[in-house]
Amino acid sequence: MTRPSTIGAGATRDREILRLAFPAFLALVSEPLFLLADAAIVGHLGTASLAGLGIAAAVLQTVVGVCVFLAYGTTGSVARRLGAGDLRGALTQGVDGLWLAVAIGALVTVAGVVLADPLVHLFGASEEVADTAATYLRIAFLGAVPLLLMLAATGVLRGLQDTRTPLVVAVAGNALNIVLNLVLVYPVGLGIAGSALGSVLAQAASAAAFVVVVVRAARRHGASLRPDLPGIRAAGRAGVPLVIRTLTLRAALLLTTYAVTLAAVNARDQEVDLAAHQLAMTLWTFLAFVLDAIAIAAQAITGRALGAGDVAGTRELTRRMVAWGVVSGVATGVLLALVSPVVGRLFTGDQDVQDLLVPVLLVAALGQPVAGVVFVLDGVLIGAGDGRYLARAGLVTLVAYAPVVLLLAAYDAGLVAIWIAFSAVFMGARLVVLVRRARGDAWMVTGA
Repeated sequence: MTRPSTIGAGATRDREILRLAFPAFLALVSEPLFLLADAAIVGHLGTASLAGLGIAAAVLQTVVGVCVFLAYGTTGSVARRLGAGDLRGALTQGVDGLWLAVAIGALVTVAGVVLADPLVHLFGASEEVADTAATYLRIAFLGAVPLLLMLAATGVLRGLQDTRTPLVVAVAGNALNIVLNLVLVYPVGLGIAGSALGSVLAQAASAAAFVVVVVRAARRHGASLRPDLPGIRAAGRAGVPLVIRTLTLRAALLLTTYAVTLAAVNARDQEVDLAAHQLAMTLWTFLAFVLDAIAIAAQAITGRALGAGDVAGTRELTRRMVAWGVVSGVATGVLLALVSPVVGRLFTGDQDVQDLLVPVLLVAALGQPVAGVVFVLDGVLIGAGDGRYLARAGLVTLVAYAPVVLLLAAYDAGLVAIWIAFSAVFMGARLVVLVRRARGDAWMVTGA
């Protein structure tokens, strides 16, 4: 027997979704904007420094992407405890997540510092660029513990239905990062090393702020701050399926880029195709922040509703957020279609790239409503703790997409055809497996 619905009428649901999603969106958007500022600061050191930063950033973003389960998994589990009325248990699980972040961060730090040079040389860059990238990475990996603590603490606060604090800390930390970069790179004269050091110091300050907030809440409600090995192991096991899910998504994106490279018939075509693809993927990723913000709200509210045993409310909430996903997807799709003829001029003077970018963006625009539903249902199932299904679904989707995109590349189908496959086959397959799951009841496990 389920409890009475804890979710109010439609307007109340909408207000709650907005209350969580809007600050989450601003926090998500702040990161790439400040990364652009970092690139501008380092860019004045020279092309080799900027190229080195690009390689180092690719490595670091991969690490963060793999470890994002520290935020996603913690959000759902903490929210579920909160919904069950066990705030102390919710905070205890949150603290376990923080200790797991410390343990993983320590391993990443050691491995990253030791393997910085081999990782950089995998990209095949020149010696000057490789040396610059390795210098940055060796210092940046010292911030792995603070960086992963930020992820875990963000998940705790989202699970507690608080997306405002992560926004404040994200903006303040990124602003501090810019100031430290400016000072350490130029007046102090540390160059690329100063940029890495500034980022580490800013991450440490942000992590400290997050930890203070979580620790105060834990003490206030009597939750233990000591590392609990069974709890940490449980958090780690719960994160494995989300790691697999993330790896399948990243594999699909890498496979798409590989197909673009393979499909080009000559060096000039490859240059144009890759440039247009990179710009299209950058814009697609930026618009994904809008949809991901709703998914973050879905994680937090779904976990809380299921924790409270509110099956009917969870079902209605899912329908409401899918509608939000469709509306948001249509809005971002229309926006992308409207700017497609002109946005290329902001990034490149190459007319061939500008011309090719237009049809690619129109394809991406048509796929935005599907992406809106996919992002929302992904968030709902993460909030429900349905990681094992998401891992299996990710593998199925990758297996379905890989032969199609590689076949297109083998027949030199071109960039537009590859983006059609990405939008229709990859995102379409994700839509099918997620909708199929959401229509059933197996994921709606109630209680703490």
